[in-house]
Order: sequence, then C-alpha cells, then structure tokens
Amino acid sequence: MMPIASATVPIKAAVVPRTVSNQSDYHPVRRLRGTGRNVVSFREQGEELLARAGIAVGGNQQHDIQIHDNRFWKRIFRDRELGLGEAYQDGWWDAGRVDKFLVRVLTADLRSTIQSSPALLWNVARSKLTNRQTIRRAGRNARTHYDIGNDLYVRMLGEEMIYSCARWDGAEDLDTAQETKLELICKKLHLEPGMRVLDIGSGWGGFARHAAVHHGATVVGISPAGEQVREARRRAGSLPVKFHQQDYREATGTYDRIVSIGMMEHVGPRNYQGFFDRCRDLLSPDGLMLHHTIGSNESTQSVDAWFDRYIFPGGVVPSLHQIAGAAQPLWAVEDIQNLGPDYDRTLLAWFENIEARWDEIPNYDERFRRTWRYYLLSSAASFRVRNLQLFQIVFTRTGRASPVYESIR
Repeated sequence: MMPIASATVPIKAAVVPRTVSNQSDYHPVRRLRGTGRNVVSFREQGEELLARAGIAVGGNQQHDIQIHDNRFWKRIFRDRELGLGEAYQDGWWDAGRVDKFLVRVLTADLRSTIQSSPALLWNVARSKLTNRQTIRRAGRNARTHYDIGNDLYVRMLGEEMIYSCARWDGAEDLDTAQETKLELICKKLHLEPGMRVLDIGSGWGGFARHAAVHHGATVVGISPAGEQVREARRRAGSLPVKFHQQDYREATGTYDRIVSIGMMEHVGPRNYQGFFDRCRDLLSPDGLMLHHTIGSNESTQSVDAWFDRYIFPGGVVPSLHQIAGAAQPLWAVEDIQNLGPDYDRTLLAWFENIEARWDEIPNYDERFRRTWRYYLLSSAASFRVRNLQLFQIVFTRTGRASPVYESIR
C-alpha cells in the first residue's frame, strides 16, 4: 500500500519528533480569501481558516488540533492535502480524533481556499498524460499496497481478511458484517451450485471461500499481489477454488458469474472501456456480473495526491458517470445500491482493531503507524461527509432477451 521505506521494508520503531520549531513562518502581506483583510503569516492565515470550521488550535475538543512544529503552517499552504498528510506522518500535528478534525475541514471546504501547488498539479497532469495502470504498473501498484505484510492485515481485518466495505445491516461486529456483505453479493449474483465464478481482485480469498462453502460455486480468483495469492491458496484447502497471480487482462475461460470487490479503483480511467470489454469476453451470454467499488461524486483522472504517493499508487476512484460510460452499449445496469455510510463504520472497526494490536507487530516503525492511522481515519471522514460512496452494481449483457432481474437488499 505504501511506497515508503517503513512500509515496504519494515524497520524498528522510531521516535517521532515533538519539539516546536523556531523557524519563522512570516511572508509578505497578502489577502486571505473570503475575509477581506490582510494577514502577515501562514500561522495567522491557517488559524483563520480553521476557526471557520470551528477548530481551535490547542483546544481540548476531539476535533481541535495540536501543533508540534511551526513549519506545519507553511507546509499546508504549499502542498494543501499532500502537506497536511505528510505533516501528520512527520509528527508535526495531532488531533484527539483525526477523523473528527477532517470532517470539519471537509465540511467547511477549506481545501478550496488554498491554491494547488506544483506537486498537486503534477499529480493530475501525469494521470492525464500517461496510463498508470498498464499490466506492468498495475502489478507493481498492487504489490506496493497489498504485499506489505499479512501480519498487519490479519490483525486489522480479522481472521477471514476481508478488505472491503462490510454490510452493517443489524450486525454488531465486524466479522458478522463482512459475512453479511459476502452473502448479499452471492444473492445479488443469484449463485447456484456448480456455477463457475471469476473473482477479479480476489484478495485473500474470502469471497471465493464463502461462495464455495455456502453456495456450491467453483471459483477462480485472480490478483497481481503474490502474498495475497499465496495466503489465499493456503486457506482454500480442498475447496473447489483456485487462485492465480495475474492481471484481469491475462484471464482466460468462460464463467457464469463475474465479481470484483474493491478492485475497480485500481483499473484507471484509461482502461475502463477495456475492462468492461474483457469482462464481456469472459462472461457467458446469460451471465451476471457485480462490481463492488468505491465511487466518486465527480469524474476525475487522478486521486488525492497523498493517497497516490503513500497508499494506493495509481489508484483512481471511478464515478457512476465513468462506469456507465464505459459499460455502454454492451452492458445493462440491472441494479445499483449505495452502501457508503457502511464504509465509515468499517474503517473505524479496522482502526480500532489495529490500534488495539499494534504491539503485536513491532516491525513497523512509528511513521508507518501514523501513516496508516491517517489513511484509515481520513478515509472514514470522506465517507462520513459523503464525499465518497460505495456502489454495488449488477450488470447483464445487452442484445439478448432476459428475465426481469430480482433485486436483493
């Protein structure tokens, strides 16, 4: 998940600096947008913006912020969301609850008051100019995120290692909520015994095992991440499931059902059309297909610069507009459900799990821990304010007579 040294090569814990810098943060006088007055320092400007969101510097509420290094102010005005995340990684600031702090920041839309830096503009430009999800790059991107250590993921996700949004429909614990989600997907696919299922981006094999055990399906799972595939094979035992380390563009065969769970975020805008075309080659004419994916409220070519650099390199969250555009005219959308609020609760459960068991995995340093904490809690904040959604979309092939699809909730 992270292209940083502490993630790809775990090292002993390091001490995060907590001292306050004496470095001056003054700059030439300029006008703060929306206030009609001049300010003379980054700190004054930053405190003004945070006050708009009801955030106090040095306050005692969970959403308030504590500044440990005065360089923080210049950094966020230089690099905006990238600088905010990196400053947290470096220990320059804290909040009682990062998610509650960011909910206020996002609700007040403070991001729009700060101009994009060259680093942010470059992140957008390279996504427009190049295909960052070719087979080779997609494999490298996946391994960067998913092959950083199963010891981390099993403690965060639970024994079944389901790394996608759970369904909290009456569930009181994460394991039950994840099983509810897997069963919901199986029912939406109308799975029957003996059906052949292709699981694109199969992770550690949780869905494949569930579909085989509870619905008698034969499942082929594919993932470019080697550690995932090896662990999935180990857990499969004698079940009628197989796992291959490969890209979806390398898959072969014909299947009654196709599913992807948390995988479309790694396809990339340049490849959406090709992805749906490949699925059409692999699905039988009367088959069903379901994609479970994080969804954006707007169509973009890139992701948040901090997430691109440290969490999901090359990842882009698709919008419904982009998905529907890539699916036309060969696919009919039979059903769509938004489970976005459930992802907020899922992320908080993962956060609580990993915080409670962090001492069991000492090979990750303190900067990695702060990076991971920021990833989980900032994601939860985005789902909480509905900047991100979670879509389950069911498709059938067009150009053929088919019965009315029975929606499942």
